Amino acid sequence: MIGPFDRGAVDVPGWVRDAVFYQVFPDRFASSERVVKPGPLEPWDAPPTTHGFKGGDLLGLAERLPELAELGITALYLTPIFASASNHRYHTLDYRRVDPLLGGDVALRELLDAAHGRGMRVVLDGVFNHASRGFWPFHHVLENGAASPYRDWFHLSPEVLAGRRGLDAYPTPRTMARIARDATALGGDRSGVVSERVLGYRAWWDLPALPKLATSTPAVREYLLATAEHWLRFGIDGWRLDVPGEIADPDFWREFRRRVRAVNPEAYIVGEVWRVEPDWVGGDRFDALMDYPLAEATIGFAAGRHLDRRVVREQHEYASTVRRLDGRAFGRRLEELLAAYDPAVTAVQLNLLDSHDTPRVRTLCGGDTAAVRLATLVQMTLPGAPCIYYGDEIGLEGHHDPDCRRSFPREAGVGDRALRDDIRAAIVLRMAEPLLRDRGTFAIAGAMGPALAYLRVADDDALLVALNAGERAVRLPVSLPGLAGRSLGAAGPTGWPAAEAWTSVRVAPNGSASLPLPARTGLVLRPI
Repeated sequence: MIGPFDRGAVDVPGWVRDAVFYQVFPDRFASSERVVKPGPLEPWDAPPTTHGFKGGDLLGLAERLPELAELGITALYLTPIFASASNHRYHTLDYRRVDPLLGGDVALRELLDAAHGRGMRVVLDGVFNHASRGFWPFHHVLENGAASPYRDWFHLSPEVLAGRRGLDAYPTPRTMARIARDATALGGDRSGVVSERVLGYRAWWDLPALPKLATSTPAVREYLLATAEHWLRFGIDGWRLDVPGEIADPDFWREFRRRVRAVNPEAYIVGEVWRVEPDWVGGDRFDALMDYPLAEATIGFAAGRHLDRRVVREQHEYASTVRRLDGRAFGRRLEELLAAYDPAVTAVQLNLLDSHDTPRVRTLCGGDTAAVRLATLVQMTLPGAPCIYYGDEIGLEGHHDPDCRRSFPREAGVGDRALRDDIRAAIVLRMAEPLLRDRGTFAIAGAMGPALAYLRVADDDALLVALNAGERAVRLPVSLPGLAGRSLGAAGPTGWPAAEAWTSVRVAPNGSASLPLPARTGLVLRPI
């Protein structure tokens, strides 16, 4: 038994326990006629390209909030929105200005007011490890070299600091080939030491467009921390932090937490950390992590034989971690992951299935809609905050980026509406049952072949989640000693075939029961 998830030793924002997040890639979600575009754009419905701009903006998002509210969404996570020369905006030009292509600061103001008016929270993406070649302090160094007062904002080579050479911010293909060879010789170079030697400055992953910030420099540190405070005062509800592990200075993130919580004690701080790393969430840095390990396990179970191994291999982070799991293996992995953190942290983990950095969940699952439904039911019945990547609810597909960043359909009602209805039903069930969100314990009740059942219990309340990822119906033996002599009826999700066809099953006096589960489906049962 794991939990209870309503108590813990660390301080986390209470609202996240009840949240259902929706991740938006702003350039691809919705475009408003009220945001005037400066010139031609890539066609909205054309396949996305690495550098193309579709023209989505924050007012377009604000105008579609009613649809998201109807789906059951209570919080938004936006990938970067600050001024940038890239469509994904992880190359920041100005941290204190919303990109004009997104509508500028005034559009963010309208979005925040509209979202808050509906009870929705808004979390922004903070990219504080690296900036861009267009970031004004870097441009100042580019123009003035060692004479620039911003020289300590970046990691410059001794030759540049001595005035013996300038920066090579736009290297030739031949120079880039040299960097690649040198980085390979080092076994890979995330730190940017090769680019520092060759280009004159340290670039993240040796990408010339991404100069790494010197966060140990007091002026840089203050600029970034004050930026975080600025947007919290503007009204945002938290930060998702990009590649935080690249800032090898725990004190930076400790100070970040102190400053953020001083402005908003309920601000959510979640880090992009791809593996199980409890040190990040011990109460002094982040509230939660993006739970990619849970996503990997869930997809490995729900996809079953439909898992597309070719797509898995496209994603280097997934290549060795996403594999088919039967019910027993999935159950063991759930127990490991739910026990890895303080219960309060587990209750606010960001539980995603995919993101702008991975292939789409439906594509990973070989286009199998049943797998998406199963994975979503798991997501909605575990502690933590579920996060839906925009378009997953209507079956949007996509391989590794940029393909996973396709445009959301302009017209309302387009896409797999049956899938959307089922995902909405799973969200409705989660929001109707506090036991699935913010309290109670977790225990495996039974596993056999492709099937698994787990029990959520709090006080006198109990819910049993039963899943069959196999291609044939099964009868799953379960052990429920606490429910001996009671019957199990369907709690939902309403409209799902398994729930609608369910007839009650009685638990024997010794706590045993046998659950008839149709192929490729799941349901939630309650004692009656």
